[in-house]
Amino acid sequence: MAIDAALVQKPSNFDMLLQLLREVGYDIKPGKILALRGKNQKRFIRLDTLGSSYSETELRAVLSGEKTHQPLKKILQPAPDKKINLLVDIQAKLRAGKGVGYERWAKVFNLKQMAQTVNYLTEHNLLEYDVLAAKTASATARYNELSIQIKAAEKRLAEIAVLKTQITNYAKTRDTYVAYRKAGYSKKFLSAHESDILLHKAAKEAFDELGMKNLPTVRSLQAEYRALLAEKKPAFADYRKARDEMKELLTVKANVDRLLGTDMCEVKKGKEREQR
Repeated sequence: MAIDAALVQKPSNFDMLLQLLREVGYDIKPGKILALRGKNQKRFIRLDTLGSSYSETELRAVLSGEKTHQPLKKILQPAPDKKINLLVDIQAKLRAGKGVGYERWAKVFNLKQMAQTVNYLTEHNLLEYDVLAAKTASATARYNELSIQIKAAEKRLAEIAVLKTQITNYAKTRDTYVAYRKAGYSKKFLSAHESDILLHKAAKEAFDELGMKNLPTVRSLQAEYRALLAEKKPAFADYRKARDEMKELLTVKANVDRLLGTDMCEVKKGKEREQR
């Protein structure tokens, strides 16, 4: 369908055809057999799998006027994009050098996204701007709260992992360090037991950095680690759900702002100035 639409624009050569496809969102993978990938496709599709009318040789012959293009009779419907995307600023893109093909695609894309935005507002009963703004702010706050919670748990898990190692090292090297101290910090003793002494010092420094006076047991740390992991799993699921909801609401609100053609904050400020 994309190739058929590009051919309607009568590109002068094969490179121009590829450029038109790029402008509507296709990636081009060069090689012995050219392959294309649209924005909703996970993998590249080789031209030779689309039928004889869409091989590079056939398309070049059509563009040179040697042959007439024969589109597939069966229309392949692209997979619908269920996500709500931000509306495209068409004028900005055109100023950046996008072509006529891009403008046609962007207009259709914006119409679809406006329809999806309205459907979302209706389904979620967000027909008043203030309600939408409050819902968006609430979702953002919830996401930030869960994000802080997840990061705190991850930080503590990392601390426990380090602490367990340092406590183990401290316990294993304690007798050696006591003997080193009794030897008056002898250089000869240090040379013979340098590895253990360095491990012991590193453990003590780690405890000092954490402000620990009484060391917990490895068993208690393991129990805390398991508990944190058990809490993190459902919290992470809530975090991902909150992130997706926040992204969706932010996109919808941005689309509403663009549809209204103005910044609602500026409107409110204007009304306040009028009232004063």
